[in-house]
Amino acid sequence: MKKTLVVVDMQNDFIDGSLGTKEAGAIVENVKKKIAAYQEAGDEIIFTRDTHESDYLETNEGRHLPVEHCIRGTEGWEIAEGLAVPGAIYIDKPCFGYMDWGKYDLEDVELVGLCTDICVVSNALIIKACYPEIRVQVDASCCAGVTPESHAAALTTMKMCQIEICD
Repeated sequence: MKKTLVVVDMQNDFIDGSLGTKEAGAIVENVKKKIAAYQEAGDEIIFTRDTHESDYLETNEGRHLPVEHCIRGTEGWEIAEGLAVPGAIYIDKPCFGYMDWGKYDLEDVELVGLCTDICVVSNALIIKACYPEIRVQVDASCCAGVTPESHAAALTTMKMCQIEICD
């Protein structure tokens, strides 16, 4: 069975940039180890990148979260140093959830990354909706939310939707 690791938005702006948190910084090494394990096993790795353009503040999201972040081509948009791997798939997504997961041949999926309560939960639920019979898992030790409380709430939401939570 093909295994896929989806690394959600492990970008500089979410770790130590304009929207960074100490919780996000604290998971980087766990994510690095997880990526290495999948890479060593020869499994598929997909990175998502939150991707905005220079007009971000004029968008609906920008009006609700008026902090410029992950502007295409900037250092903040880049995957954090030491995480990107050759041969991985990179998806630039303009909003929380990527809507084209159905075009991938997913059989067994694990998600890690940022932010648990926004982009991780969005993508986990979309994947589960596209592939209701596959195992979808989230490693809580490799995720961080906007706050510890919203991280925990997102994990509970995913668990209620039959997404496995591990740590």
